[in-house]
Amino acid sequence: MPARTMTQTRTGTQSIDRASQLLVHVVEEDDAPTVGELAQLAGLPKSTTSRLVSALERQGLVQRDPGRGAISPGPVLLRYARRETSAPDLVELATDALDRLARLSGETVNLGVATPTAVEMLDQRDSRHIVGSTNWVGQRVPHHGSVVGKIFLAEGALPLPEGPLEPLGPRTITDPAALRRDLERAHARGYATAVDELEAGLWAVAAPVRDAGGTVVAALSISGPTVRLHDGLLDELGSLVRDEASILSTRIGYDDAKRGAA
Repeated sequence: MPARTMTQTRTGTQSIDRASQLLVHVVEEDDAPTVGELAQLAGLPKSTTSRLVSALERQGLVQRDPGRGAISPGPVLLRYARRETSAPDLVELATDALDRLARLSGETVNLGVATPTAVEMLDQRDSRHIVGSTNWVGQRVPHHGSVVGKIFLAEGALPLPEGPLEPLGPRTITDPAALRRDLERAHARGYATAVDELEAGLWAVAAPVRDAGGTVVAALSISGPTVRLHDGLLDELGSLVRDEASILSTRIGYDDAKRGAA
């Protein structure tokens, strides 16, 4: 084998080893590390670490928090982890709920989950309208800018953020104290709402889906443009999505009556 080819082979193998090492650190660390922290853990230059992380990100193996830049397992690993667990397939079980919500609301309906750094949509039913039809599957949204993220925060499935939050839309709640008050209201009524918080002209509502132990594992959401928003619509759809989320939770194994009696 020519010397140049052997050198290229060694370089390629070394890059694979280094990328694999970074991926192991991302999966095993309790707190999602930044590029700088990963570089220290792996003993690599920050520039090399950044380049390897970008390659892993392009393949969906890791994902970055758009705010802090923390790196967590990406959608490919998350989908694999869900498939390998013994828990019921959420997407399959949620089919009827998504179909009913789409039919009754006429708006975009999603099943979403929260990772340590963002919200990810697993499945969607498109709006019957041209205006407002957006494919959210695969997009990542900060927790505080999404009604799905708000559900996880309101139910204690994610830690509450500290310090000023990133403004995303014209009415994003950026003050942690104000966000906590909004989350308390969401917890009390069983659904979260947002208008112009993620982006101008968009409203959304969501409700929690719980597993057999009562842990919030997903959320059902409905979203649409503010041109079709009228008084009472958010409460109407909030009640609707809350009921469907409750039915889905029961299908997964959650028993609210037994937990209440206990």
